[in-house]
Amino acid sequence: MFSKFLDHFEEILGSLLVAVMVTISFVNVITRYFIKMSLSWSEEITVNLFVWVVLLGTSVAFKKGSHLGMEFVYERLPVKCKKVLFILSSALSIGFFVVLAWLGTLEVIDEMDLSVITESLAIPVWYYTIAVPVFSLLIIVRIVQNTVQVLRDKSY
Repeated sequence: MFSKFLDHFEEILGSLLVAVMVTISFVNVITRYFIKMSLSWSEEITVNLFVWVVLLGTSVAFKKGSHLGMEFVYERLPVKCKKVLFILSSALSIGFFVVLAWLGTLEVIDEMDLSVITESLAIPVWYYTIAVPVFSLLIIVRIVQNTVQVLRDKSY
């Protein structure tokens, strides 16, 4: 049961976040239409949750091996070249997300040290930006899982 939850963690959390975003946006539209007042905090939350959803979607794409690629060229290569390019692509992706996790961590530390708060809700900004290093690490895990699976199956 828990293993199944972990396998679908990104989809579950992403779905919940999208539901929260839609609900907040809907309530904002209703209050703006009927009460003639906008919820000042709604945009802040929906924009920041959107970043979370994008990172979760990236993790899902890497987990399923459905990220962008140049299939037209790739499919015409010999098997050895495919394997080398697949490993290189995985290594470069891991490298990118390691750098993103590192820089995201530095950003979160700076925001904590400077006590930066959001304008609308006056909460610490790092509550939102912590998603960058955390989800970058999750993406790295999913890249490694997919790479190991593809190399085992020899389905590169």
